[in-house]
Amino acid sequence: MSQYLTWDFLWKFVKFGVVGFSGLFVDFGTTYVFKEWFKVPKYFANAIGFTFAATTNYFLNRVWTFHSHDPEIGLEYTRFFLISLVGLAINTLILWVLHSKYNKHFYLSKLLAIAVVTIWNFLANYFITFA
Repeated sequence: MSQYLTWDFLWKFVKFGVVGFSGLFVDFGTTYVFKEWFKVPKYFANAIGFTFAATTNYFLNRVWTFHSHDPEIGLEYTRFFLISLVGLAINTLILWVLHSKYNKHFYLSKLLAIAVVTIWNFLANYFITFA
């Protein structure tokens, strides 16, 4: 495990976090617009927000975090997006449990779900998408 805890690994995690933080605004903003303005059901609005954020995060992570030059962009994006879909499932499960079962505030629950999924997404993308 210590062979992975290098400065490069930690710096990539920080950069991934910065990209993810920008994705937080895309995610929350998109979710809010679809849920509140267009009256889309909250879990579907959550999926839309998550998808928009995953797509913008892919491009930012490809260029800035991982400096990928893989010419197979479609395949790389597909791997990234599939990992994001697993993240979406984790995100939605956490959101559903906290909000529907424990009556926690929807957006506070969403924030916690995003924190958990960030760790999953980074590790999966580090070892699979941008390996």
